[in-house]
Order: sequence, then structure tokens, then C-alpha cells
Amino acid sequence: MVTIILYIIGLFILGFILAYILVKYVPLKLKPVINLILLALAVYFSYNIYNSIYEPVKFNKIKVKRYQKVVDRLKDIRKAELAHREVTGDYSDNFDSLVKFIDTAQFIITQQRDSSYKYFDKAYGIEKEKDTVLIDTLGFASIKDSLFKNSDRYKEMMWVPIPGREHQVKFELKKGYITKNKVKIPVFMARVDKAEVLYDQNPDLVVQEKNIKSTKEINGPYIQVGSIDEINDSGNWPKLYDINEQQQK
Repeated sequence: MVTIILYIIGLFILGFILAYILVKYVPLKLKPVINLILLALAVYFSYNIYNSIYEPVKFNKIKVKRYQKVVDRLKDIRKAELAHREVTGDYSDNFDSLVKFIDTAQFIITQQRDSSYKYFDKAYGIEKEKDTVLIDTLGFASIKDSLFKNSDRYKEMMWVPIPGREHQVKFELKKGYITKNKVKIPVFMARVDKAEVLYDQNPDLVVQEKNIKSTKEINGPYIQVGSIDEINDSGNWPKLYDINEQQQK
């Protein structure tokens, strides 16, 4: 915004200088030609001013629309990864195996109930009762149906939804482990560079977007869920991108 204001001020100063030169030094017979040139310059500069104000607004609308689709797909990846860990004890760093897992794996439906049993305490020479928890297996549920119901969109979750791109871009998917209190904890991360999503936008605005820092924006150069540097399965997007999901519930 500061750049735009300075640009407009500069144009006003330039216009004043040109008008002064026209009145002071240009012969009367050349003034019609100069007037046409000045009119053309006025149209040109007006167009540039309009673009300098409107282009960031247009960029922001396109950005939010595209980011929403990317975030929705990252949420699907997170659903799949969390289910994979629940069943196998680990995350996956391969989309093909993750899709196959969703197609074939099942959740175990269990029920916990309190119980007790008697045992002979040799120290006291008597029987004692001890409380315990029994876990009963009630059945199985398809992960595909549990997470995605009648949709097969998970089969495309590895591809970044970018309209108009000739070549598809794949999300970067990694897994790792963090040791905490001598316990090895699995972690995962999926992300895409913002520049890939905004490939056809103004390069200067894209650079600004990748360096943005705000609680109302997606900070940094990537749109990301999870982390391999800390125990975190959240996304780096603000609540704005969760509104649609909340409205659907």
C-alpha cells in the first residue's frame, strides 16, 4: 500500500512538472500535439494506478479460493494418516500405500467394561479380589466408509488441486520420529509450496505472500499439515479455512 501511495504522489509531481513545462516553454502551435501526448500518458498512468490498487484485491480473492481447496485436501490426508497410525501404530510416507490402506483396512470396534477377579495372596494366605478392565471386540468398520462415506476423493488426495495447470503437482509427504521421555513417537508432514498454487499470479505478490506473517493468514512459504520437527498434526492455516467444514457439520 505504501508503494502505491508513493507511486501516485510521484505521478502527481510528474504531471505538475509537465504542465509547467507546457505552459512555460512549449510553442503555442505545438500545444495540441503535446495535449494529445499528455492525454495518452494520463490514460496510461490511470490504468497503472487502477491495476496497482485492484491487482492485490484480485490476487487475494484468487489466493483464498485456491488455498481453501488445498486445505480441504490436506485435511483428507490428515484423516487418512491418523487412521493409519491408529491401526498400524505408524504414519505412512507413501500415497499409494495410504490409498490402498483406506481401501482395505478396518477399524476394530471395541467396548470396555469393568470387571474383577479373585486371586490367592500367598503373603496373607487368603483370597483377594482385584479390579480390572476387559476390552471386548464388537466388530469391524471399514475405514473407507468411516472417513469418506460414499466418496472416493481420497484416491486424488496426493494431487494439489490447482486449476489450469498443465502438469499435476504432488503434495510432499514425509514421516519421522521424535523421542520424548525415551519414547519414540511417530510424526508426519504434508505440504505444498505456495508458489505452486499461485503459479500464474504476479511474481512480486507471490514473493510477498510467501513471506507473510499474520494470525489471519497462512504464514510462511508452505501450506502444511503436521510436522516432522515437533509432535503436531495441526495445519498452519487460520480458522477462516475451517468455516466451510464447520457449516457442513
